[in-house]
Amino acid sequence: MPAIRTARERAREELTREILQEARRQLASVGAQQLSLRAVARELGMASSALYRYFASRDELLTALIIDAYNELGAAAEGALAAAGAAAPRERWRALWTATRDWARANPHEFSLLYGTPVPGYAAPRTTVQPATRLPFALIGVVRDARLRPTQPVPPPRGALAGQLTRIVTEFGLDLPPHVLARTIGAWVQLVGLIGFELHGQLVGSLDPADDFFAWTTEQTADAIGL
Repeated sequence: MPAIRTARERAREELTREILQEARRQLASVGAQQLSLRAVARELGMASSALYRYFASRDELLTALIIDAYNELGAAAEGALAAAGAAAPRERWRALWTATRDWARANPHEFSLLYGTPVPGYAAPRTTVQPATRLPFALIGVVRDARLRPTQPVPPPRGALAGQLTRIVTEFGLDLPPHVLARTIGAWVQLVGLIGFELHGQLVGSLDPADDFFAWTTEQTADAIGL
């Protein structure tokens, strides 16, 4: 019986991978809003009722795609930092930004699923939160380990922002002053936004190709934080 169970588990894992691979192909061809369990089942030669045993709804399939994409992006970012080893913080920052852009350019539809237009009617569950933190936590890790020398005066956060930053520091146990956390989050937003502009053609006719602008922005954010 244990051997039979193991074989069934392996078969289920393999078919789950095939379902997700086909869903990613459809993500590229029709977009997240048009993703359909029936279409995935049809392409795999399955009855739609059989596919529902693996993913109970379109939203459940979307969630699996989102978690996989966040984890792939996080692994790319963390891998870049591991490869950089004991390099200076600024060099690690460059490696992390570059790896994020490289992953996004290789996986534009998955990047858009994570950071593009929300899918109407879909609400991401809590299970997506931990994978989603891998990239920003990688950025925070570089900043936390650096000796910061800000090139600009740093006014303390006030009002609602101060409360929000304090809550984040407490919830995630971050060893960062609130104003440093705010600048790091701002850099993360710039990173994602700049890549999104590039992938969606918003820089065509102005800063396209965006290699030099991306490199310049990488250095400017490092300066602002004090790396």
